Amino acid sequence: MRSRPWIAFAFLMPALLLLGALVVYPILYSIFRSTLDASGSSFIGLGNYVEVFTDDNILTAFKNNIIWVIVVPSVCTALGLIFAVLTERVRWGTAFKLIIFMPMAISMLASGIIFRLVYEQDPKQGVANAVWVGVHDTFAESSAWPGARPRPNSELAKSAGGDFTTKSAVSGSGPANLALVGVPPKDAAGAAEAKTAPAGKAGAVTGTVWLDFAPGGTGKPDVIDKKEKALSGVKVEAVKGGKVVGTAKSAADGTFSLPADADGAKLRLPASNFAAPYNGIDWLGSTLVTPSIIGSYIWMWAGFAMVLIAAGLAGVPRELLEAARVDGANEWQVFRKITVPVLAPVLGVVVVTLMINVLKIFDLVYIIAPSASQNDANVLALQLYLSSFGAGSNQGVGSAIAVILLLLVLPVMVVNIRRLRRESRR
Repeated sequence: MRSRPWIAFAFLMPALLLLGALVVYPILYSIFRSTLDASGSSFIGLGNYVEVFTDDNILTAFKNNIIWVIVVPSVCTALGLIFAVLTERVRWGTAFKLIIFMPMAISMLASGIIFRLVYEQDPKQGVANAVWVGVHDTFAESSAWPGARPRPNSELAKSAGGDFTTKSAVSGSGPANLALVGVPPKDAAGAAEAKTAPAGKAGAVTGTVWLDFAPGGTGKPDVIDKKEKALSGVKVEAVKGGKVVGTAKSAADGTFSLPADADGAKLRLPASNFAAPYNGIDWLGSTLVTPSIIGSYIWMWAGFAMVLIAAGLAGVPRELLEAARVDGANEWQVFRKITVPVLAPVLGVVVVTLMINVLKIFDLVYIIAPSASQNDANVLALQLYLSSFGAGSNQGVGSAIAVILLLLVLPVMVVNIRRLRRESRR
């Protein structure tokens, strides 16, 4: 090779040409383009960089990239380490590793579409809210008839807190009928027909809560007509002197019965009877959109970290671990004092790789974040695309962002190269 350097040069020439055309030239041109205006015809020096560090959307992208770089590598590496260590001691460890690694086989585009559906606000469509609402409704009582309300100018009137209270006091001499509307007929289709409550015993106050609507609109207001539906499960309170003296819930036929203490009291239907059903969490709102997208990325890349760490763990000398256990070290001490230090080079590879990847994250944010909260989830790679090809179409600012991204990745690459050289010398 030393006597014939032209041979080495001939072999390297194709690779050097490709490297220059695909890497060196785009970098140099991006640096040059970042000094020109939006049209590319006038030199403005560092003007584009000034705009980058003063624009609110781009500053939000910087902040989110910092969150990504801190959270994602640390969480993915921690999960990968936990999975790799724990699956060593179970028979089905290989199957578990395969399941955890499978998301890596899915493209970012497909993963983004999957999680856009997972995070849908409607619990009937979004898996995350379906689970969350199910858990919530297990421990919190849901409203009986969401949206129900009395007719205008009826005996029931709206009071403080969204409750409905009768205008006059009731007595045990006759039924207290509480007519409501606003319930879609399809929601009350399975309900029983409303019945007039029988007279109460020993002065008890009785009544009926029903949907004051007959099919075809043939019924009379405030009268229990045939085929009108009962509203069961409605909580009724008797209030006298500002204090609740009795409570009851309407039965399947809409009837209820209050104790004799309710005689002379006003009846109140609490707002909890008519509150809109709990609709879950706004995962893709301005507050949670970035953590939600980070969660989808971790779902994909925790398997990558686990496989690399598991490969490194397979090379840990077993006699070293057994010696530590014989010396009296517990499993936590063996993990902290031996396993983690021995795996430090592998953990470094995982962390550096993930840091470089998250600095370039684009696909998931673009697909998952809806337009209403995309600015809140903005990252540098997405802002580069929006600045260069979006409404503003300012490729000068886009090139400036690209140069900044390169400068952010370079230190990580330098650290990685130095680490690889140190390992090669050992």
